[in-house]
Amino acid sequence: MARDDRPIGVFDSGIGGLTVLKEIFRALPGENTIYLGDTARVPYGSKSGETVVRYSLEIAEFLVKQGIKLFVVACNTASAYAIPELKKRLKIPVIGVIEPGAKAAIEATRTKRVGIIGTEGTIKSNSYVNAINALMNNKTENIIEHGEKSLDRYFEIRSGDFVIFTKACPLFVSLAEEGWTSNDIALLTAEHYLRGIKKENPDTLVLGCTHYPVLKDAISKVMGPEIKLIDSAVETVKVIGDILKNRNILRDSTEKPSRKFYVTDSPERFVKVGERFLEQKIEYIEKIVVSC
Repeated sequence: MARDDRPIGVFDSGIGGLTVLKEIFRALPGENTIYLGDTARVPYGSKSGETVVRYSLEIAEFLVKQGIKLFVVACNTASAYAIPELKKRLKIPVIGVIEPGAKAAIEATRTKRVGIIGTEGTIKSNSYVNAINALMNNKTENIIEHGEKSLDRYFEIRSGDFVIFTKACPLFVSLAEEGWTSNDIALLTAEHYLRGIKKENPDTLVLGCTHYPVLKDAISKVMGPEIKLIDSAVETVKVIGDILKNRNILRDSTEKPSRKFYVTDSPERFVKVGERFLEQKIEYIEKIVVSC
C-alpha cells in the first residue's frame, strides 16, 4: 500500500466541526489533519447561500494551498449550500456531513418515521429532507406545522412512505460550547425541545448539527434507549475512511501525526472550548486571514 502523508483538511464555521475531527482521530489515528474554523464569520446559518458558497471557496483555496488530499465540510450550512460548487472547483475529494447522515438514517429506520434536529438554518433549508428524497428518489408531498408557540414548533414532512419530523434546537449549540452537556439544564432543555417529536414515535433521530453529539447522553435520556441516534460525524468519517482506502491514499504510518489548527479570529476561546470537545490539548493554532 502506498503511503500518502498529505493532510486531511477539515472546515467548519466555528467549533462544532471538532466532533468530526475527533472521530477522525479515533477512526483514522495515523492521518495528518488541518482544521480551519472560520470564527470571525460564524454563524453561517444567518448568511445567504451565495455568501456561504463564497466563504467556503475562500476556505477551500487556503486549505488546498496547504496540500490537503481530501476536503471535509464539517458544517451543515456549508454542506447544504456549497458542496456542488466545491466539487466542481476542487480536484480532490469533497465530503459534506449531510448525505452520510441522511443515508445512515435511511438504513437505520424500520418504521420510516425519522426525526431530524438542527440549527434554525439547517432546519429551514430542509437539507436533510432533500438528501433523503434524493437518495430514495422521493419528493416532498406535504408539510404540516405543529406547535402553537415558536419554541414548540416542529414540522411533519411526508415524502413517499417516509414521515420526517424536523425541529430546530438552537440552544443546544450554546450548551455544548459551555460544557453543560449532562446537567439538569441540558436535560430540561432537551425535554422541552424534543417532546413534540418524541410524541410522534420516530425510531431514528438525526443529530443534524455537529455540536449535538456532545449532548448525546441528554438527548438519548429524553428520547429513550430504543431510538437510534444518527451521529453525522461518525457517518461522515466512515465515508472518509472508505475514500482513503479505495484511492490508496491512507497515510498508514505509526509515526505521530501532525494536527494543525487555524482560526480567522482570536484563538483563545477556540482553544478553551476545542480542548473540551476533543478531550486533548491543541498544540498548534494560528490566526489567519482568508479574505480581503
